[in-house]
This record gives sequence, structure tokens and C-alpha cells, in this order.
Amino acid sequence: MASRIKQVTNHLSGTEMSAELWQDVPLAPPDSIFKLSAAYKADTFKDKVNLGVGAYRDNDNKPWILPVVKKATSILLNDETLDHEYLPITGLAEFTSAAAKLILGPNSPALTENRTVSVQTISGTGANHLGALFLSRFYKFNGPPRIYLSNPTWANHHAILRNVGIEPVEYAYYDPKTIGLDFTGFLDALKNAPDRSVFLLHACAHNPTGVDPTPEQWKSIAEVIGTKKHYTFFDCAYQGFASGDLDKDAWAVRYFVEQGLPLLVCQSFAKNAGLYGERVGALHVVSRDQETANRVKSQLSVLQRSEISNPPSHGARLVSLILNDEGLFAEWKADIRTMAGRIIEMRTELHRLLTEELKTPGNWDHIVNQIGMFSFTGINPEQSKALVEQAHVYLTTNGRISMAGLNSHNISYFARALDGVVRG
Repeated sequence: MASRIKQVTNHLSGTEMSAELWQDVPLAPPDSIFKLSAAYKADTFKDKVNLGVGAYRDNDNKPWILPVVKKATSILLNDETLDHEYLPITGLAEFTSAAAKLILGPNSPALTENRTVSVQTISGTGANHLGALFLSRFYKFNGPPRIYLSNPTWANHHAILRNVGIEPVEYAYYDPKTIGLDFTGFLDALKNAPDRSVFLLHACAHNPTGVDPTPEQWKSIAEVIGTKKHYTFFDCAYQGFASGDLDKDAWAVRYFVEQGLPLLVCQSFAKNAGLYGERVGALHVVSRDQETANRVKSQLSVLQRSEISNPPSHGARLVSLILNDEGLFAEWKADIRTMAGRIIEMRTELHRLLTEELKTPGNWDHIVNQIGMFSFTGINPEQSKALVEQAHVYLTTNGRISMAGLNSHNISYFARALDGVVRG
């Protein structure tokens, strides 16, 4: 009997079964951001600084649970009418309708004319995936399926598109010479792309550069998109978090809707509500009429059902409560201003340290001109590597830093370290 077991074992470990046992699966590289976080946690240096992860931290470098979220959580915990039953396939209706009003505006024609489809998703990542999956099935691409992405963009955009059979194509966006927007290159890409191309645009607080078009530039962008009959795929992960003003940060999306441009919007509440782990998001598809919207909703429901069946309820209930209660909504806006205001203060102080106190070589105005959680410092990969290895300052190799990782305790240390690598 023992010899027979050994015989079977040897057979299973042989080449005949290699496909089933996954020996030939290639080892994937670790995610660069999470690898950076792991290295930071393992570092015992007392003055280490983590500027890699896009998550808000308070002035003591601690995760901040928004006071309004604490209050909403308490309300839900004491609501005896709530249960753990499945939500509808498209999510909690009170959440999706309020989320649509938040990004599109309560008086948006896309809402008053009942031509917007809103589906609850697994945060902004899930919204990007569902939106891309829908386009892969139903959009009439002018040529091979492809979507234009800004160079650079959120790294996950490339993987999300390729996973649904859409090839990402880059368009000019960031100008390393000015550390600002390559507006001419951007417009040229829009003009030169085949008619009816799909362009993914960051609605505000561009990730990773922090460089946004001005309202006048947005108008020019919209004009070309309309002329070329392009489709706009908006990704909005930072509404309110960028400027501290929810309406201001939604300006581009609302302007495109007013111009009658076809579009969808991916929306996340990870940053602006501090609900990173709750995965609360929504996909909004603006259609031309109600009948078309009904068709779109039917197909989004089929796609959602096959992937997650039903979205989770807790985070959606929290956000729904905040958005639909006048008092809680006012408190949330105050919390948003607290987060955005602290980041703006860090930008101002870093700029002051570099330009006035340290007199670091170069122009550092981009630090205060950029917006949102991230800033492209303009340093090269070698300088970024030196910051990590010599100063224990953790940032991505492209020089992007999370402004939320800076505080009154570490900003001077970081400024001196940055000054050091710039001077060489």
C-alpha cells in the first residue's frame, strides 16, 4: 500500500500534471506602491517619511476617521430596521441617486431628463472596470478597441483596460520641462485621434501629477471632443478633496454634460470620505434619452451580476446617510475642507522652505500650482532612489509624493532631504 501511495505521489509530481499544478505560472512583480509601504513599515529609522500611498493622514501621521463618518456609523449601529440582506444588483438606490446629484449637480439635465444610469461599484476601481467592460462589449470603436490615457496616469488604468481586451494608448499631458500641463500636446492628441475615440480624463486632481486644466482649457478640450465626436471616460476620485469645494471640483464633468457630450463618470468615496477599506463607488453613464438609459441599465445589471452579484451595503449606507441628511452633509463638507486645507498648507510650507529658507536650486512654484493629494516634484529616478535609500523618505521613482504624508513634524526634514538630492 505504501509503495502504491508513493507511486501515485511521484505520478502527480511528474510533468504530466504540471499544467494543473501551476508550476509554469510566472511570478508577478509586487505592486510598486504596496511594496513601498512594506519597505517603509520594515524601516526602523525614527525619522522615516512615507510619501508613497495615496491615503490621508492627520498632522500626527495617523489615519483620520472623519467625525461625520463616526456620527453616521453610530446612527447606523443603532438603527434596528437595518439587516444584512442583499442589495439590488445595481446597488443602494438612495446612495446612487445622491451620488449622481453630487457629481452631476442636483439640477443637471442628465438627471431631470432621467437619462443617467447609476450603478454602485467596488469603489473607483470597480467603476473603472465596469465602465471599461461595458465599453468593450457595446462601444462601436473606430478600429481596434483602445482608450486614450494621459501620460502619465494612475498605473491601474492600464491593467484595468487590458483585462477587458482594450488596449491603452497614451496621449500627451504632462510637460516635464514646465512641470505643468502640455496643453498643446493634449489638444493635438484629441485632434489627431480617429473620430469617435475614447479618452479617459481625470475630472480633478490629476493622479499622479496634480496638474489640472483651467476652466478655459477645459472648454477648449470639450470643443475638440465635440467636434471629433469622441467619448469621454471621466475618472473622479477626489471630488471636494482637491480644492475643498465639491462643486468646484465637479466643474469639468458638469460642463461636459451641459455641452451635450456623451460620457460616463467613475466616482469614488475612498478619499473624500476616508472610506478606503469600505470600497464605496459608483458608475454614472449619461445617455441621450431615457429609453437608451433603460437599455444601458439592463446590460450593466447583467455585467454586474456575473461579477459581484450585489455590492456591499455598509459603506453605501454610510455615504447615503451623509449625502441625504442636510446636517450631516454640512458636517462632511467641513471635514473635506479640513483635509484639503491641511494639504494646501503643506504645499505652501514646502514651497516656502525650498524657496526662502533653503534656496533650493530651480523653480518650485509647481508645488503650490498643483492641486490635490499628489505632487510631481520634478526630480529624476536617481534622485528619488537617493531619497529612499539615504534619507528614508519613501516615494515612487517618478518623483511623485503624497502631500498628505507631510506634516508639521516631518516637513522640514523632507525639505532638507529634497534640497540635498537636488544639489547632489
